[in-house]
Amino acid sequence: MTSTKYIFISGGVTSSLGKGIVSASLAMLLQERGLSVTIQKLDPYINVDPGTLNPYEHGECYVTEDGAETDLDLGHYERFLGVPTSQANNVTTGRIYQSVINKERKGDYLGKTVQVIPHITDEIKRRIMLLGNNNQYDVVLTEIGGTVGDIESLPYIEAVRQLKFELGAGNSLVIHLTLVPYLSATGELKTKPTQHSVKVLLENGIQPDILVLRAEKSLSSDIRRKVALFCNVEIDAVIECLDASTIYEVPLLLQKEKLDEITIRKMNLNITRVPDLGPWTEIVDRLKNPECVVKIGLVGKYVELADSYKSIIESLSHAGATYRCKVQVTCIHSEEITEDNVKDILEEQHGIIVAPGFGDRGIDGKIFAARFAREQKVPFLGICLGMQCAVIEFARNVLGHKNAHSTEMDQKTPQPVIDLMEEQKGITEKGGTMRLGAYPCNIKEGTRVHKAYNKTFIRERHRHRYEFNNSYLQEFEDAGFIASGINPDNNLVEIMEMTGHPWFIGVQFHPEYSSTVMKPHPLFIQFVRAVLDHSVKQSDKKEDLVRK
Repeated sequence: MTSTKYIFISGGVTSSLGKGIVSASLAMLLQERGLSVTIQKLDPYINVDPGTLNPYEHGECYVTEDGAETDLDLGHYERFLGVPTSQANNVTTGRIYQSVINKERKGDYLGKTVQVIPHITDEIKRRIMLLGNNNQYDVVLTEIGGTVGDIESLPYIEAVRQLKFELGAGNSLVIHLTLVPYLSATGELKTKPTQHSVKVLLENGIQPDILVLRAEKSLSSDIRRKVALFCNVEIDAVIECLDASTIYEVPLLLQKEKLDEITIRKMNLNITRVPDLGPWTEIVDRLKNPECVVKIGLVGKYVELADSYKSIIESLSHAGATYRCKVQVTCIHSEEITEDNVKDILEEQHGIIVAPGFGDRGIDGKIFAARFAREQKVPFLGICLGMQCAVIEFARNVLGHKNAHSTEMDQKTPQPVIDLMEEQKGITEKGGTMRLGAYPCNIKEGTRVHKAYNKTFIRERHRHRYEFNNSYLQEFEDAGFIASGINPDNNLVEIMEMTGHPWFIGVQFHPEYSSTVMKPHPLFIQFVRAVLDHSVKQSDKKEDLVRK
């Protein structure tokens, strides 16, 4: 029998309450007490993974080192814990049913009728227990996506009910996150939604051990007693979770509420180590009390939903804290940028990021943004498609290849400076078939990226099908746009860097996936440093104009 303890975190009343942040915060607190912890996400949608989902539907698709396309909450898990996740950390209904149906086709069920119970629930339980096998972790936290009462979540709730019984007392814990809305008309916090949410959970055979209540206003002792009485939990297990100015403050707020202490007590964990949150508190202080502000324009095609670029925005926040600087990100829709208005839209920005993406919608705006950054000497970071746009722009306006393009956008372009990777040419299926996960890269000494990383060998995560066409590499390098990072296995260009420019770098990989709050990514650190320097120069120019 495994000695791993299991914590299940469900949500009620409404979606988007922050189960992922609460899960990551509790995991971090337990980790600081000396426990080895991991978190997994159970997603109730039928897609096998979010790789084929539109970012407007689901937000960012996060990629793990081993190449899993996962829910964006796994990014929060890694940013809080500083520990890589894997394929096993994200489970979807699509993956569960796919596995069960494959077993049925092979005859594994020996002719039995395949049903939700026990076959689907057994597969869910197997996936949950997978991370705890071999006692690799002391604690596995499992976040159940969706809201209690949703039809699609029912098999997961039933699987948790069964597991609680099978694991035995003290080996599992259920935390339920709900909302306590504040009615400004009456000046009251209302607990009825929480009571109904817990009632639904009880109807499905699960009694929550701890309640975490999201609220705008602090909970009085009377409200805590009322919730404890009507929801069958101890009063000290009613945890307040107020809105915070930064997500990285949530662990500090939950520690004040003693969530980690209550969890340890209820799970009979013999832990006496007190967490040292001094470094974390320092980071939060830097985020909440910046000494300067810089403006960075994030040019993308999914900007209506900020979660589409969650990891990039968080990585900029991490790097900004390094310099006690607030990074004010302005999301700019690439479809709105034209050759005529690009200066008006971007001239107030101290730095420019052209974001990743797929398809030709908004591609011209990204190319115009790259040209503006190059010509106006504005610090620039192009990520994945962003790098490719910078390459296309340079080929057209510096090298004179007026028809240069990517074959993703124009299959018949006579100057394919960006082309489909050789191993992708025979692939027709969309899901999980891109170049995914961490790949090696050799960095040229003496370059800006070498200065940033301070090493000549790195591994970074990828998610793409198209790549720089090496047939044009010599021409680019002769003109000052050099390949400063090369994959040693297949000679693919990973990093392009412009000489004669204060800071202009494009990367084929996704550095944002590897940045954590305690260890910001070196490229983002150096980019924000360049942006800070540029903002000072812009301020000096404005002061000179005022004096004149």
